[in-house]
Amino acid sequence: MSALADRPANPVVGLRAAHESAALHVTGAAMYTDDLAAHTAGVLTAWPVQSTNAHANVTIDVAPAYDVPGVVRVLTAEDVPGINDAGIKHDEPLFPTESMFNGHALVWVLGETQEAARLGAAAVRVDYEPLPSYISVRDAIAAESYQGIARTVSRGDAPGAMAGAAHVYEGVTEFGGQEHFYLETHASLALRDSEGQYFVQCSTQHPSETQEIVAHVLGISSSEVTVQSLRMGGAFGGKEMQPHGFAAIAALGAKLTGRPVRLRLNRTQDITMTGKRHPFHITWRAGFDADGFIQALEATLTADGGWSIDLSEPVLGRALCHLDNAYWIPNVLAHGRIAKTNKTSQTAFRGFGGPQGVFLIEDILGRVAPQLGIDPIELRRRNFYRPGQSTPYGQLVKDADRISTIWGQLESESDVAARRAEIEAFNAQSPDVKRALAMTPVKFGISFNFAAFNQAGALVHVYKDGSVLINHGGTEMGQGLHTKMLQVAATALGLELHQVRLAPTRTDKVPNTSATAASSGADLNGGAVKNACEQIRERMAKVAGRRLNVDERDVRFEGGFVTGLGNREQRLTFAEVANAAYLQRVQLWAAGYYRTEGLHWNPDLMQGSPFKYFAYGAAATEVEVDGFTGAYRIRRVDIVHDVGDSLSPMLDIGQIEGAYVQGVGWLTLEELRWDETDGPNRGRLLTQSASTYKLPSFSEMPEEFNVRLFEDAREDGAVYGSKAVGEPPFMLAFSAREALREAVAEFGPAGHSVDLGSPATPEAVFWAVEAARGASGEASVGETTAAGAADAEATAVEDAAGADVLVPAGS
Repeated sequence: MSALADRPANPVVGLRAAHESAALHVTGAAMYTDDLAAHTAGVLTAWPVQSTNAHANVTIDVAPAYDVPGVVRVLTAEDVPGINDAGIKHDEPLFPTESMFNGHALVWVLGETQEAARLGAAAVRVDYEPLPSYISVRDAIAAESYQGIARTVSRGDAPGAMAGAAHVYEGVTEFGGQEHFYLETHASLALRDSEGQYFVQCSTQHPSETQEIVAHVLGISSSEVTVQSLRMGGAFGGKEMQPHGFAAIAALGAKLTGRPVRLRLNRTQDITMTGKRHPFHITWRAGFDADGFIQALEATLTADGGWSIDLSEPVLGRALCHLDNAYWIPNVLAHGRIAKTNKTSQTAFRGFGGPQGVFLIEDILGRVAPQLGIDPIELRRRNFYRPGQSTPYGQLVKDADRISTIWGQLESESDVAARRAEIEAFNAQSPDVKRALAMTPVKFGISFNFAAFNQAGALVHVYKDGSVLINHGGTEMGQGLHTKMLQVAATALGLELHQVRLAPTRTDKVPNTSATAASSGADLNGGAVKNACEQIRERMAKVAGRRLNVDERDVRFEGGFVTGLGNREQRLTFAEVANAAYLQRVQLWAAGYYRTEGLHWNPDLMQGSPFKYFAYGAAATEVEVDGFTGAYRIRRVDIVHDVGDSLSPMLDIGQIEGAYVQGVGWLTLEELRWDETDGPNRGRLLTQSASTYKLPSFSEMPEEFNVRLFEDAREDGAVYGSKAVGEPPFMLAFSAREALREAVAEFGPAGHSVDLGSPATPEAVFWAVEAARGASGEASVGETTAAGAADAEATAVEDAAGADVLVPAGS
């Protein structure tokens, strides 16, 4: 076996390869889960009866549904032979007696057609006995409505360091969630075969967990359920936990009717029933010395978990592990807790809590830089991690010098100094339109915080004709994982890319898989695929060695041919060696396995080394803001990002571009709004479609978009020296938010600190511009003296308008 990071001569990894399904995507020929239902005879359609009350006990009469022509069955709690629950903490009843949010699915109607199922669901009568509800995270905090386990990250003496700091600032940082808005909504298709086993096609990131939930709802073993994830039309974390219940409904329907059952949410159902990115409410205090170095940070992070726990605990844990971003903070005391509200159960989303943690420190630095009189770019640079330093949770920051190196390269390549001079000149003669250029870094840890998830398997077959079929536990959601796995297999076996084929992800081929999440898909599954291929190659090398009259250690596989060192006259095809191996009764398939080494983590203490490595990057974004309307445009973006030694550069650049744009959407456009009134629609999601929920479009794309991969970045201990790419670049979008903040500040007096709403929509930017124009130069971030900080804590009071007013400590 070769070292995991070593590459042979002329590898297929590292080449610019098209996505393996690109042609199918652009021609419309790619099949998705619900497309398969259209080719299935006798299929029934499932339709939910959704609650119209944010919190209530419910009484349900399903009898009227059976009067609707075409209705076959109404699924209720009485029909469940196993456990009536779809959650990992048994807090998500599949058929609830208590509506926990407006839109909650109460029962499901099966119909011969979609229209019959819809009309049947409309006929079901539901009586509500209203209960108290909490819609906003502020409501939950006031009522002390919490769920899950609270966590704390601590290092040093934050209160003591705060008392001795030259400058102490305090504030409240709040930001909303984000809708996944994948192109393909949640979908499942379940069939029961003649032997009583279940085959479930599901748009899921975690087939093995979908399998487990289906099995325990049906009261059977996992071996009686096979789940296949053919491909997903996007997921972004929204299909890590939440598909399980939908798959269980379809499987239950198949059990009770003996017919295939499809369940596909329409857009309104998907957006009103499924979880989002977690909104956060954060109170904080930060201490700086006279030179702008961070001395201490105290914070309380409250995540809005929605009605059930879902993945809120690990999301909160990752937020606490990323509140430092790329900065050394010697003294930290950060508490985390999860609010329970009567909204959708918030779930995984690209970054998985990391962006929420990064938001805090970037918001602090952006707000206090004018007060300190230090340029924001310089303030960030001063506080970067340096070699030998560790995170607040105790992990050494490996390759910390890359942060400064990437920052310097980006600053030079994007000509930041000259462009900022041009911007300064522009702003001086433009009273109503202002520009700004900001830079932000990212340091993102790669691995699941739950150690057991850091393993993967693969099954590789070599056929007698030399063709290769690979199965692995990762799922394809458009990110290009399958393409990378094909490149890994081709490299490990010495083949060309066209000689390797990949089969859909299935639980009967590779069992006990982890979710394709945490940006670890290529690391884990690539390690397993490489391991399986190398087992086969070593066996074939013995066969080839005998044919070539060379030692098996001198056999080389490359480009579909097999040669031996010292025998330049003879060359065999891979197919010839495969056929010879078969005739010699040599095994031509292998199960590969990989586990991430070197991880240790104590979640109770929030200490250890939970990450295999850190991915680094930096972005410079230039924006232009219209002071009359708050409208803005992104003029230029430059990114340098560390993906190690890239497995597939074209795919990685696409992931970086997409992550940045999705991050800009969260930070500047996408606003989820719920009805918080006491009227009949309390708790109803008001932004239920693309007409009310603003997604990034072509008009929001940067006018100039430059992305470069950081060079000479091999990561030892990762497959072929690569690094994860899915989530880390998402946080490069903070450069856009910070550029907007700096552009808004140009409308006010020097030293004005801008408190920018999130998302920073044109409306929020407009009001920030108005505040800047009306400012007299006083601080908008509460600053306290060292003496005041020593004996008092910040007090947040709510004014008549409901906004937080931060009172300086000691006042």
